[in-house]
Amino acid sequence: MHLENLVVDAADPARLGRFWEAALGGERLTDGADGFETRVAVPGGPVLDVCFQPVAGTPTPSPRLHLDLRGGLEQEAVVERLLALGARHLDVGQGDVPWIVLADPEGNPFCVLEERAVDAVSGPVSALPLDSADPDRDAAFWGWLTGWADVPGLAPRTLQHPSGLGPLLELCPERGPKGPAKNRLHLDVRLDADDDPDEVAAGIVARGGRALAPLAEGLPWRLFADPSGNEVCLLPAPA
Repeated sequence: MHLENLVVDAADPARLGRFWEAALGGERLTDGADGFETRVAVPGGPVLDVCFQPVAGTPTPSPRLHLDLRGGLEQEAVVERLLALGARHLDVGQGDVPWIVLADPEGNPFCVLEERAVDAVSGPVSALPLDSADPDRDAAFWGWLTGWADVPGLAPRTLQHPSGLGPLLELCPERGPKGPAKNRLHLDVRLDADDDPDEVAAGIVARGGRALAPLAEGLPWRLFADPSGNEVCLLPAPA
């Protein structure tokens, strides 16, 4: 199994996808009626496809999953470039912090970070902070599901691709339990050819996750929630 996609619900997938493709320097994969996909690859490390699917709704000001972008010594220049692409400054009550909070063209919050040593190997995405009711438990869950390994970090628990390259998956204490609304950003995990789908599904449940009802009939993937309620899709192995 491996982490394959970051999926973003969007009112206008093409518009939002083009913004993020330019922001991240991605390689376009698809641009059609069903959505937009761009690929962000870290040489020698992970490949993450960022997928934008058409879903109505309004982003929440405090999402349970968001992107932290590398800024570093060029933080101000990065922010100015993103503003020119269509981002805007956003106040979510962050106060006096070294990172800068922005919103993308559909209002999804994200951060541009200050200089951090770990970002020397991160690529354009520094981190994927994910809300967790129990970071220790959820780090074990996501480490098993993705193959990512524990690394030192500022969050209570932090995972990274086994290459030691690419963004961090940060398990951060949640501000409150997840409600019934679906996260507008979620992660997809792809089965490998030797993975048994039913065994993996049972492993998810055994580690505190649960199966969710499919969003539509006939979909090739299976929908689950992690132990803190965050949605994750389990994609079939490549044909």
